Amino acid sequence: MSPRSTCAVCGSAELAPYLSVAGDVGAEGLIPSTSRFGAALGDIVRCRRCGHMQLDPLPAEEILAEAYGEAASLHYVGEEAGQRETARRALERIERYVPMTGGSPALLDLGCWVGFLLAEARSRGWRTQGVEPSRFASDYAREQLGLDVITAGLFEVELPDRAFDAVTLGDVIEHLRDPAEALARIRERLAPGGVVWMALPDAGSRVARALGRRWWSVIPTHVQYFTRGSIMRLLVAGGFDVLEAGTAPKAFTVGYYLGRIGGYSPLASRVLVSAAERAGLAQRMWAPDFRDRISVIARRTD
Repeated sequence: MSPRSTCAVCGSAELAPYLSVAGDVGAEGLIPSTSRFGAALGDIVRCRRCGHMQLDPLPAEEILAEAYGEAASLHYVGEEAGQRETARRALERIERYVPMTGGSPALLDLGCWVGFLLAEARSRGWRTQGVEPSRFASDYAREQLGLDVITAGLFEVELPDRAFDAVTLGDVIEHLRDPAEALARIRERLAPGGVVWMALPDAGSRVARALGRRWWSVIPTHVQYFTRGSIMRLLVAGGFDVLEAGTAPKAFTVGYYLGRIGGYSPLASRVLVSAAERAGLAQRMWAPDFRDRISVIARRTD
């Protein structure tokens, strides 16, 4: 472990080896739908002070920026119905804390991928803006969904301060080298009383601890491994009041979930998908809650 490594949440240098996962990430590169469970760009270390986990060493920003700019995958496009249902559930939570009367509130989605959450928000009366580094995904959002999405690193683009009533990061913060700096910039973009919503893997969950390096969220794209406690600590230190925290199951087809088993056993996955297709279940929507994904909403303090 590098002697300069410090915890991305609390700044402690008391980091201990946790999981050995560094290895070949495969030719597909850094894409969100990878099934290469247990492979990463570095080993995972754990902070003795706050319990946060992260890669060591952290990949260089230039490597991540290039990889995310080139990332492309049609898997999520094919699961549009489930992605939109997941987005609607998130927006229902956010709208508990953002008034939807008296004008259209403004929403900024950072790392919006192909834009399904933005599309759902627009249909509910939000004014929307997206930022997405992937050229493939941002092109899709603009050309297929007619969304205002900027192709850029999440914090490279100039956006007005105090302009957004909500900022969303769905499966994003675990990809960032410096999540504390990210929250500081997000806070600047939020209007007074604005909220941030995040969904992210819970590395402290029972499932994650039981599976270890074989947990399906130990993948090449993730550089931070938050626990419920460490994400709360980061938010409070960054000038936010946590309003609610819960789990965040994703809605996908049964066939998609069974296909993901291929990350453990390709043969078992093929057999199960085939059986689901014969039974007419493969296209049925399913949102199992493994309680290993966090949804958290926090309000900017003034």
